[in-house]
Amino acid sequence: MSEKSGSRTRRILKNVLATVVVLGAVGGGVAYTAVTVDRADRSAPTVAWADPSPSATAQDPAADSGTRGRASTPMSRLLLPVPDGYALGADIEGYGNDDEIPAKQAAAVLKQTGKSFYGKKRRAYEKEVDRLGIQGMAMRSYAAQDSSLQVEVVILRMKDKKSVRKFFEVRRELSEAFELRKGPKIKEYAKNSACYLGPKPAKPEGSDAEERTPDLQQMTCSAYDGEVMVTVTAFGAAPFDEKAVANLVEKQLRHIQSPGEYV
Repeated sequence: MSEKSGSRTRRILKNVLATVVVLGAVGGGVAYTAVTVDRADRSAPTVAWADPSPSATAQDPAADSGTRGRASTPMSRLLLPVPDGYALGADIEGYGNDDEIPAKQAAAVLKQTGKSFYGKKRRAYEKEVDRLGIQGMAMRSYAAQDSSLQVEVVILRMKDKKSVRKFFEVRRELSEAFELRKGPKIKEYAKNSACYLGPKPAKPEGSDAEERTPDLQQMTCSAYDGEVMVTVTAFGAAPFDEKAVANLVEKQLRHIQSPGEYV
C-alpha cells in the first residue's frame, strides 16, 4: 500500500472511529447494565460441540466447556476460556454471551459504523473496510463471581498483520486525541496493547446519596497479536479493579499464542 493510500485509509478510519470511539466493541452498554444488577444471569447455556456423541465429548479439551466457553471453531478457540473467579457474563447486545459471526457479517458490522456518511464518503469507507480483509469476529462476556466486574471480549481476525497493526494504531491515536485517561500497561505486551479509562464517576450527592448506586467505571483495552485484533471492555463499581481487567487482557493475549491450552 502506498504512503498516499495509507494516509487516506488512516483519515477515513479516524473520521468514522470518532463517531463510535470504540470500533471493535459490539455490546457496549450491556456490561454496564449487567454489573448494576447484584446477580446478573450468568447461567446461559453454551453449546461447545455440535456433535453430542460420546466420541465428541471425549475430544473436548475442557470437560466443563459449557461453563468455560465454546471451543468448536478456530475463532472460538482463540477466545480466553472463562478463568477461575469468573463465569460467562450477560448476553452481548444482538448476540449471546459466547458467539461468533462469519467474515461477511463481521465486515457488515464494521461498515455499519459508517452509516452517518453518505455518497462518496460512505463508499470510500466501505472500501477501506473491505481492504482490511476481515476473516471473522468472535465475542464472549465474563462476569466476576463477586459481581464486581462485567467484561466483554471481542476478537476480530484480519487478512494480514499489517492491517491489524494499522487498525490498532488508529484506535490508539484516537484515544490520545480524545485525551482519555490512560489505564494500566500490559507489561508483557506493552508495544501492542493500550488501555484507557472512561470519565471519572461522579460522586452521588444529596440526601439520598448513600442509597444511590454510584456511577460505574469503564475501561477499554485494545491489543493485537499477529492477524488478530482484541478489544476488551469492562465495567465495574468502585473500587474498580483495573489490575484484574489488565490481567484478563494479558491472559487473552497469551491464549491467542497457545489456543489449545485452557488457563
